[in-house]
Amino acid sequence: MSEKDNDIAAWQASIGDLPEHIAIIMDGNGRWANARGLPRTAGHKAGVEATRRAVRSTAELGVKYLTLFAFSSENWRRPEAEVRELMRLLRIYLRSETADLHKDDVRLRVIGDKAMLAADTRQLIDQAESLTAQNNGLQLTIALNYGGRDEIAFATQAMIKDYSEKGYVPDIEEVETRYKSFLMTKDMPDPDLLIRTSGERRISNFLLWQCAYSEFVFTDVLWPDFDKADLMYAIEEFSGRDRRYGNAVCHSRSNKS
Repeated sequence: MSEKDNDIAAWQASIGDLPEHIAIIMDGNGRWANARGLPRTAGHKAGVEATRRAVRSTAELGVKYLTLFAFSSENWRRPEAEVRELMRLLRIYLRSETADLHKDDVRLRVIGDKAMLAADTRQLIDQAESLTAQNNGLQLTIALNYGGRDEIAFATQAMIKDYSEKGYVPDIEEVETRYKSFLMTKDMPDPDLLIRTSGERRISNFLLWQCAYSEFVFTDVLWPDFDKADLMYAIEEFSGRDRRYGNAVCHSRSNKS
Protein backbone atom coordinates (compact mmCIF):
# COMPACT_ATOMS: atom_id res chain seq x y z
CA MET A 1 0.00 0.00 0.00
CA SER A 2 1.37 3.41 -0.98
CA GLU A 3 1.83 6.31 1.43
CA LYS A 4 -1.11 8.04 -0.27
CA ASP A 5 -3.32 4.99 0.28
CA ASN A 6 -2.21 4.83 3.92
CA ASP A 7 -3.15 8.49 4.39
CA ILE A 8 -6.61 7.92 2.90
CA ALA A 9 -7.15 4.79 5.01
CA ALA A 10 -6.22 6.70 8.16
CA TRP A 11 -8.58 9.52 7.23
CA GLN A 12 -11.42 7.08 6.53
CA ALA A 13 -10.88 5.44 9.91
CA SER A 14 -10.94 8.82 11.65
CA ILE A 15 -14.39 9.77 10.35
CA GLY A 16 -16.18 6.42 10.46
CA ASP A 17 -18.63 5.51 7.71
CA LEU A 18 -18.39 7.43 4.44
CA PRO A 19 -21.48 8.75 2.70
CA GLU A 20 -22.42 6.17 0.09
CA HIS A 21 -23.75 8.78 -2.32
CA ILE A 22 -22.67 12.41 -2.68
CA ALA A 23 -24.53 14.88 -4.89
CA ILE A 24 -23.00 18.22 -5.82
CA ILE A 25 -24.54 21.41 -7.20
CA MET A 26 -21.55 22.85 -9.04
CA ASP A 27 -22.08 26.60 -8.72
CA GLY A 28 -19.93 29.70 -9.07
CA ASN A 29 -18.23 29.45 -12.47
CA GLY A 30 -19.49 32.85 -13.57
CA ARG A 31 -18.55 34.60 -10.32
CA TRP A 32 -15.10 32.98 -10.45
CA ALA A 33 -14.57 34.45 -13.93
CA ASN A 34 -16.01 37.86 -13.05
CA ALA A 35 -13.68 38.17 -10.04
CA ARG A 36 -10.75 37.73 -12.43
CA GLY A 37 -12.04 40.02 -15.17
CA LEU A 38 -12.55 37.03 -17.46
CA PRO A 39 -15.54 36.04 -19.63
CA ARG A 40 -18.00 33.58 -18.11
CA THR A 41 -16.81 30.95 -20.59
CA ALA A 42 -13.42 30.96 -18.83
CA GLY A 43 -15.21 30.10 -15.61
CA HIS A 44 -16.97 27.18 -17.26
CA LYS A 45 -13.64 25.88 -18.60
CA ALA A 46 -12.16 26.07 -15.11
CA GLY A 47 -15.29 24.32 -13.85
CA VAL A 48 -14.57 21.36 -16.13
CA GLU A 49 -11.17 20.98 -14.47
CA ALA A 50 -12.87 21.07 -11.06
CA THR A 51 -15.20 18.33 -12.25
CA ARG A 52 -12.24 16.16 -13.19
CA ARG A 53 -10.75 16.72 -9.71
CA ALA A 54 -14.04 15.93 -8.00
CA VAL A 55 -14.48 12.65 -9.86
CA ARG A 56 -10.91 11.59 -9.16
CA SER A 57 -11.05 12.64 -5.50
CA THR A 58 -14.40 10.99 -4.83
CA ALA A 59 -13.12 7.70 -6.23
CA GLU A 60 -9.87 7.96 -4.23
CA LEU A 61 -11.76 8.57 -0.99
CA GLY A 62 -13.88 5.47 -1.48
CA VAL A 63 -17.31 7.02 -2.08
CA LYS A 64 -19.43 4.76 -4.28
CA TYR A 65 -21.85 7.20 -5.96
CA LEU A 66 -21.35 10.76 -7.20
CA THR A 67 -24.07 12.81 -8.91
CA LEU A 68 -23.19 16.17 -10.44
CA PHE A 69 -25.70 18.85 -11.44
CA ALA A 70 -24.19 20.02 -14.72
CA PHE A 71 -27.04 21.72 -16.59
CA SER A 72 -30.57 22.35 -15.38
CA SER A 73 -33.70 22.50 -17.49
CA GLU A 74 -33.83 26.21 -16.58
CA ASN A 75 -30.31 26.88 -17.91
CA TRP A 76 -31.61 27.10 -21.47
CA ARG A 77 -32.73 30.63 -20.51
CA ARG A 78 -29.11 31.76 -20.31
CA PRO A 79 -27.59 33.72 -23.24
CA GLU A 80 -27.39 31.57 -26.36
CA ALA A 81 -23.62 31.95 -26.66
CA GLU A 82 -23.12 30.75 -23.07
CA VAL A 83 -25.37 27.71 -23.60
CA ARG A 84 -23.52 26.90 -26.80
CA GLU A 85 -20.19 27.03 -24.96
CA LEU A 86 -21.49 24.81 -22.15
CA MET A 87 -22.59 22.21 -24.67
CA ARG A 88 -19.26 22.44 -26.47
CA LEU A 89 -17.42 21.84 -23.20
CA LEU A 90 -19.68 18.89 -22.45
CA ARG A 91 -18.79 17.30 -25.79
CA ILE A 92 -15.08 17.92 -25.14
CA TYR A 93 -15.40 16.34 -21.70
CA LEU A 94 -17.14 13.24 -23.06
CA ARG A 95 -14.60 12.81 -25.86
CA SER A 96 -11.56 13.34 -23.65
CA GLU A 97 -12.66 11.62 -20.44
CA THR A 98 -14.69 8.57 -21.40
CA ALA A 99 -11.69 6.33 -22.09
CA ASP A 100 -10.03 7.34 -18.80
CA LEU A 101 -13.26 6.82 -16.87
CA HIS A 102 -13.51 3.35 -18.34
CA LYS A 103 -9.87 2.60 -17.52
CA ASP A 104 -10.51 3.68 -13.93
CA ASP A 105 -13.58 1.39 -13.67
CA VAL A 106 -15.97 4.36 -13.41
CA ARG A 107 -19.51 3.91 -14.69
CA LEU A 108 -20.99 7.02 -16.30
CA ARG A 109 -24.70 7.69 -16.57
CA VAL A 110 -26.64 10.78 -17.60
CA ILE A 111 -30.07 11.67 -16.20
CA GLY A 112 -32.40 14.33 -17.50
CA ASP A 113 -34.37 14.97 -20.67
CA LYS A 114 -31.86 14.15 -23.39
CA ALA A 115 -34.34 14.77 -26.23
CA MET A 116 -33.48 18.49 -26.36
CA LEU A 117 -29.75 17.83 -26.77
CA ALA A 118 -28.05 17.87 -30.15
CA ALA A 119 -27.76 14.52 -31.92
CA ASP A 120 -23.95 14.42 -31.67
CA THR A 121 -24.14 15.09 -27.93
CA ARG A 122 -26.68 12.29 -27.43
CA GLN A 123 -24.44 9.97 -29.43
CA LEU A 124 -21.43 10.74 -27.24
CA ILE A 125 -23.54 10.13 -24.13
CA ASP A 126 -24.80 6.82 -25.48
CA GLN A 127 -21.25 5.73 -26.33
CA ALA A 128 -19.94 6.67 -22.88
CA GLU A 129 -22.79 4.94 -21.08
CA SER A 130 -22.42 1.82 -23.20
CA LEU A 131 -18.63 1.61 -22.80
CA THR A 132 -18.72 2.00 -19.02
CA ALA A 133 -21.97 0.10 -18.30
CA GLN A 134 -20.28 -2.90 -16.67
CA ASN A 135 -17.83 -0.93 -14.52
CA ASN A 136 -18.03 -1.46 -10.76
CA GLY A 137 -15.99 1.43 -9.40
CA LEU A 138 -17.33 4.94 -8.83
CA GLN A 139 -20.88 5.28 -10.14
CA LEU A 140 -20.83 8.73 -11.73
CA THR A 141 -24.11 10.36 -12.73
CA ILE A 142 -24.34 13.66 -14.57
CA ALA A 143 -27.65 15.53 -14.39
CA LEU A 144 -28.05 17.22 -17.75
CA ASN A 145 -31.12 19.18 -18.87
CA TYR A 146 -32.50 17.99 -15.55
CA GLY A 147 -35.14 19.43 -13.24
CA GLY A 148 -36.43 17.83 -10.07
CA ARG A 149 -40.03 18.90 -10.68
CA ASP A 150 -39.85 17.57 -14.24
CA GLU A 151 -38.57 14.24 -12.95
CA ILE A 152 -41.42 14.00 -10.43
CA ALA A 153 -43.95 14.89 -13.14
CA PHE A 154 -42.55 12.25 -15.51
CA ALA A 155 -42.47 9.65 -12.72
CA THR A 156 -46.05 10.44 -11.73
CA GLN A 157 -47.21 10.13 -15.32
CA ALA A 158 -45.46 6.77 -15.65
CA MET A 159 -46.95 5.54 -12.39
CA ILE A 160 -50.47 6.59 -13.42
CA LYS A 161 -50.07 4.73 -16.71
CA ASP A 162 -48.78 1.65 -14.88
CA TYR A 163 -51.73 1.56 -12.47
CA SER A 164 -54.24 2.33 -15.22
CA GLU A 165 -53.05 -0.81 -16.98
CA LYS A 166 -53.29 -2.75 -13.70
CA GLY A 167 -56.83 -1.48 -13.21
CA TYR A 168 -56.72 -0.26 -9.62
CA VAL A 169 -55.77 2.76 -7.51
CA PRO A 170 -52.96 2.07 -5.00
CA ASP A 171 -53.04 3.32 -1.43
CA ILE A 172 -50.63 6.02 -0.28
CA GLU A 173 -48.20 3.57 1.31
CA GLU A 174 -47.87 1.63 -1.93
CA VAL A 175 -47.41 4.83 -3.93
CA GLU A 176 -44.57 5.98 -1.70
CA THR A 177 -42.96 2.53 -1.65
CA ARG A 178 -43.03 2.11 -5.43
CA TYR A 179 -42.45 5.70 -6.48
CA LYS A 180 -38.68 5.40 -6.52
CA SER A 181 -38.90 2.73 -9.22
CA PHE A 182 -40.25 5.37 -11.64
CA LEU A 183 -37.49 7.90 -11.00
CA MET A 184 -34.39 8.40 -13.16
CA THR A 185 -32.27 7.38 -10.16
CA LYS A 186 -34.22 4.18 -9.45
CA ASP A 187 -31.15 1.94 -9.37
CA MET A 188 -29.04 4.03 -6.99
CA PRO A 189 -29.37 5.00 -3.33
CA ASP A 190 -30.60 8.45 -2.42
CA PRO A 191 -27.85 10.99 -1.67
CA ASP A 192 -26.55 10.93 1.89
CA LEU A 193 -24.80 14.26 1.37
CA LEU A 194 -25.64 17.19 -0.88
CA ILE A 195 -22.92 19.80 -1.38
CA ARG A 196 -23.49 23.19 -2.97
CA THR A 197 -20.61 25.51 -3.76
CA SER A 198 -20.45 29.31 -4.12
CA GLY A 199 -22.27 30.30 -0.93
CA GLU A 200 -25.83 29.80 -2.18
CA ARG A 201 -28.18 28.12 0.30
CA ARG A 202 -30.78 26.41 -1.87
CA ILE A 203 -31.08 23.18 -3.86
CA SER A 204 -32.44 24.73 -7.08
CA ASN A 205 -34.80 21.99 -8.22
CA PHE A 206 -32.19 19.24 -7.87
CA LEU A 207 -33.14 15.69 -6.79
CA LEU A 208 -36.17 16.94 -4.87
CA TRP A 209 -37.61 13.52 -4.02
CA GLN A 210 -34.23 11.90 -3.41
CA CYS A 211 -32.89 14.57 -1.03
CA ALA A 212 -35.73 14.27 1.51
CA TYR A 213 -33.27 13.03 4.17
CA SER A 214 -29.95 14.17 2.74
CA GLU A 215 -27.53 16.19 4.83
CA PHE A 216 -26.70 19.55 3.23
CA VAL A 217 -23.28 21.18 3.29
CA PHE A 218 -23.02 24.66 1.79
CA THR A 219 -19.58 26.10 1.11
CA ASP A 220 -18.52 29.57 -0.01
CA VAL A 221 -15.85 28.05 -2.26
CA LEU A 222 -16.59 28.69 -5.94
CA TRP A 223 -16.78 25.56 -8.03
CA PRO A 224 -13.58 26.14 -10.07
CA ASP A 225 -11.64 26.34 -6.79
CA PHE A 226 -13.28 23.29 -5.19
CA ASP A 227 -10.66 20.62 -4.52
CA LYS A 228 -10.04 17.41 -2.63
CA ALA A 229 -9.52 19.22 0.67
CA ASP A 230 -12.91 20.90 0.31
CA LEU A 231 -14.54 17.56 -0.44
CA MET A 232 -12.90 15.98 2.59
CA TYR A 233 -14.05 18.87 4.78
CA ALA A 234 -17.66 18.40 3.58
CA ILE A 235 -17.49 14.68 4.34
CA GLU A 236 -16.06 15.41 7.79
CA GLU A 237 -18.92 17.85 8.41
CA PHE A 238 -21.38 15.17 7.30
CA SER A 239 -19.78 12.56 9.55
CA GLY A 240 -20.56 14.60 12.64
CA ARG A 241 -24.27 14.93 11.92
CA ASP A 242 -27.01 13.01 13.74
CA ARG A 243 -29.19 11.46 11.04
CA ARG A 244 -32.60 10.79 12.59
CA TYR A 245 -34.82 10.31 9.51
CA GLY A 246 -37.72 11.73 11.51
CA ASN A 247 -37.13 9.35 14.42
CA ALA A 248 -36.02 10.05 17.96
CA VAL A 249 -33.28 7.43 17.71
CA CYS A 250 -29.92 8.88 16.66
CA HIS A 251 -28.24 7.48 13.54
CA SER A 252 -24.91 9.29 13.77
CA ARG A 253 -21.73 7.43 12.95
CA SER A 254 -20.27 8.13 16.37
CA ASN A 255 -23.17 6.33 18.07
CA LYS A 256 -23.35 3.26 15.86
CA SER A 257 -22.96 -0.05 17.64
